[in-house]
Amino acid sequence: MLAEEKVHTLITAHSPADNFRLAALHRYHILDTPACEDFSFLTELATKICAVPYAFISLVDAERVWIKSCAGMHMGELPRGESYCSLAVLGDAATEIPDLRLDPRTATMRLTVSAPFMRMYSSVALTSSDGFAIGTLCVLDTKPGGLNADQRAMLAKLARQVMALIELRANEKTLEATVRELELLATTDDLTGLHNRRSLLHRLKFETARAKRFRAPLSAVMIDLDHFKKVNDEHGHAVGDQVLTTLGRLLRDNVRVIDIPGRYGGEELCVILPNTPLDGACKFAEALRAKIEAQLHYAGARPLHVTASLGVGSFDHMEIDDAESLLRQADTALYRAKHGGRNRVECGTT
Repeated sequence: MLAEEKVHTLITAHSPADNFRLAALHRYHILDTPACEDFSFLTELATKICAVPYAFISLVDAERVWIKSCAGMHMGELPRGESYCSLAVLGDAATEIPDLRLDPRTATMRLTVSAPFMRMYSSVALTSSDGFAIGTLCVLDTKPGGLNADQRAMLAKLARQVMALIELRANEKTLEATVRELELLATTDDLTGLHNRRSLLHRLKFETARAKRFRAPLSAVMIDLDHFKKVNDEHGHAVGDQVLTTLGRLLRDNVRVIDIPGRYGGEELCVILPNTPLDGACKFAEALRAKIEAQLHYAGARPLHVTASLGVGSFDHMEIDDAESLLRQADTALYRAKHGGRNRVECGTT
């Protein structure tokens, strides 16, 4: 029988406690991440200290052992039942097998019976902050034997460094996610999901500078819901808030990636349209007005129709060439729309 046909699979019972161990592993978000020079350095250092040709940093998942870093050979992962490192999560903080061929658990495993024909294995468990073994730092040799006391002690210290690095990388990811969340909170209006006023004006400042530099078109659309105070007075602020929430979703679904929709204040919204001349902005505004009119809202079981008046301003690189004049032109056009009958679009100045 061929050696590969004799491959033994370690039976790894998945106890309820293993679910907690797996939860600890997955908390670090390290599985299937790219290679990292810091981890590679630690595996290479392990081979030199222990005077062996091979070292792995392995993470023991539910059905596989994934190799974060290896020295001496390339390996991505092994089935959990065919990996020596699976032994590390069964209880012992350190595992050493002087001759893999003589241990019934490993005698016919893949790396024992086929190239590179491993004989010696020594590992230290990587233990999470809450006490779970999530993997190992291990060293291997093609000759039987074992580590001396100093080498074992150094391997244990290196394993603590590996775990500290895993913790550090996880904390960095958590910090990055927190920063992104705080940035989102700082720039987003809670009710509509659009840019808040501060973020909108900040982005507008950037877009006006870019438009002036490249003499590119830039437009703004001001949107004001018609008789919105009446909605709040007759149906309550909860219904009014729901109308604004729905309108925010409508805007997000109908703008381009480069457009900047925001809540300017109260029931007044604004959309900044980079690379858009006046005629294109007016067409956008008219299409948006029709969609707002067609949108059905509810006050309890009662259907509620809401309309909006829209004003459009656009750069002409003469009188209208900064953020203030652009918004002023759009606001003036909005005023005309409201006093001209509402539920309409007015563009530029007349």
